[in-house]
Amino acid sequence: MIPPSGQQYELHCDDQHVVVTEVGGGLRHYSIGQRAVLDGYGRDEMATGARGQTLIPWPNRIADGRYRFADAQHTLALTEPEAHNAIHGLVRWANWELVEHGERQLRLHHRLHAQTGWPHVLDCELDYRLEPDGLTVRTTATNAGALPCPYAAGAHPYLAAGAAHIDAAQLRVPGRRYYPTDERGIPAGREPVDGTRYDLREPVELGDRAIDVAYTDLVRDPDGLARVSLTAPDGGSVALWVSEAYPYLEIFTGDTLPEPGRRRRGLGVEPMTAAPNAFQTGDGLVTLQPGQAHTAEWGIEPGRS
Repeated sequence: MIPPSGQQYELHCDDQHVVVTEVGGGLRHYSIGQRAVLDGYGRDEMATGARGQTLIPWPNRIADGRYRFADAQHTLALTEPEAHNAIHGLVRWANWELVEHGERQLRLHHRLHAQTGWPHVLDCELDYRLEPDGLTVRTTATNAGALPCPYAAGAHPYLAAGAAHIDAAQLRVPGRRYYPTDERGIPAGREPVDGTRYDLREPVELGDRAIDVAYTDLVRDPDGLARVSLTAPDGGSVALWVSEAYPYLEIFTGDTLPEPGRRRRGLGVEPMTAAPNAFQTGDGLVTLQPGQAHTAEWGIEPGRS
């Protein structure tokens, strides 16, 4: 029987175990010993809530699925129909081809061909590397077409707090500005976090706080990385870091997931190279010239209990 997410590619390093899927090049499972690092999904399940998926050529939403580029209007399929948005790109349900697979390293490739609303060709690569201090994910996209194209990338892992729910966990998000959104999840400008419930620059117990917004103006550590940390009551911790190629982070507490049993079980921490609705606003959007590549790295530091 073929699993819903296709071939399963395993990585091992010491007591760390990672599973990446053929479908979407997604991160399905990550554990250290007996502790879950991610709120993933089972081998016999399909990804729900974009769990662990790769988001290319845009993360988050495009209002009404419409955008203008190079003096031409384009209309994408509304993959979030209830809100009338196109969401999370075009590759998350596609098959990714295996290029290289070792005990600690994996490389996958997908060619995104032109289609309705997307008249371009991208060669996409994902490199997963599992090392003693954690997992690194490198995403590279090359414009393989003859014309310039708009581009952004993201990922959608859910961090686990070592308990059934994230309410008792301490969360730190190094964002100095956030994007207020309307009822469709579309931003209306950006605001300082000072004095708001979105100010998480110091660790705060989540409690029943509901969050589904993007952050930017990230405070970076001396190594140039910005880190979101989640710490369980027993001291177990996990951090997701982003390189400077990711100036935006979406934080999602999972309150609106369609399956009630999955709500608030993990924290969605989504690295993004561009802001939500960037295909309309241009906020962080990259234009790739023919033959030009874009590379970005993010990763997970699992910590120790």
